[in-house]
Amino acid sequence: MTRRATDNTKALDAFLAAKFEIDAMLERLAALSADHFETSPDEINWGHVGTLNHYRAKLREITDMAFSEGEHAE
Repeated sequence: MTRRATDNTKALDAFLAAKFEIDAMLERLAALSADHFETSPDEINWGHVGTLNHYRAKLREITDMAFSEGEHAE
């Protein structure tokens, strides 16, 4: 019995679409960060700190999963 190679074209297309979307999101976040999240030093308040800490926590969750670190360490 001969096994046929699995056609993964649809999976590859979906993977690449997700990757391109992630790349676009990362570019936007990098640009926003370079602009100090659209704030100036005179405007910074604890609300900005809380928002930035929330962003950081979400990104840490993602990077911990991607690199098997933190609570996702093996």
